[in-house]
Amino acid sequence: MWIQPGLSEQWKWKGTAKRGGQHLYSDTAVELCLTIGKVYSQPLRQTEGFIRSFFEQVGWGLEVPDYTTLCRRSKALAINLCSKTGRSITDIVVDSTGLKVYGEGEWKVRKHGAGKHRTWMKLHVALDEVSQQIQAVTLTSNGVDDATEVPALLRQIQQPIGGFKGDGAYDKHKVRKELHKRGIKQIIPPQHNAVVSKKRLPALQARDKSIETIAIVGRTRWKAESGYHQRSKAETVMFRYKTIIGDYLSARKMENQQTEIKIGCKILNIMLQTNKPISSKVA
Repeated sequence: MWIQPGLSEQWKWKGTAKRGGQHLYSDTAVELCLTIGKVYSQPLRQTEGFIRSFFEQVGWGLEVPDYTTLCRRSKALAINLCSKTGRSITDIVVDSTGLKVYGEGEWKVRKHGAGKHRTWMKLHVALDEVSQQIQAVTLTSNGVDDATEVPALLRQIQQPIGGFKGDGAYDKHKVRKELHKRGIKQIIPPQHNAVVSKKRLPALQARDKSIETIAIVGRTRWKAESGYHQRSKAETVMFRYKTIIGDYLSARKMENQQTEIKIGCKILNIMLQTNKPISSKVA
């Protein structure tokens, strides 16, 4: 485990004092504890004991936030995804997946039946196609459709976006309109029964062109020529998240869950920057 130098100077809270109880620990301290707990898949109680034991072994006389403090402070914690990109983003890939919140394991349900209501939340991510770094992330209830979260994802990305790649769930007028307004190339497959719009709206020009091209060359060739198959990188990110971070949420409240998934995505970005090999074509 490596921790950046100068952490002891950043451990205590140095913000403006307010009425009532004061913060004892900085946001850096709280985020560090939550990050380590997420890396090792530990609940908050075990995270508190783990970090306290670590500090004792390295000889640091720093107090460790208790698990109730970690839970309370995580609600309003601002997390930087630490995504590493160049001056511009060529294309972004967007997708969503479900994360379990309540419910028992599959074997228990099959053997004895479900003991309580099972539910899940939807994780929406947007990643850079080239670097595969997660650029934006949101969390919603399972009743929110994928297309609704597109504006929220785009607002989190500061660099210029060249193209948007998503599956058929994003073939909605509101998504096309938002992308057209921002000048982003639309690489979204229209539905199988889609027809060219009669009014020829500017926001639907890319969709109409895709429909006409598919009618001539076929859907398979259109996907190959448009580069749509790069969208599968989003599924790779979902697999990495569920394999490394987990397919469930430990927090119970939405505010804490938002922080939890952002920390999980930050961990994946840092791991990718550290361990991904740099490949180049050999003549």
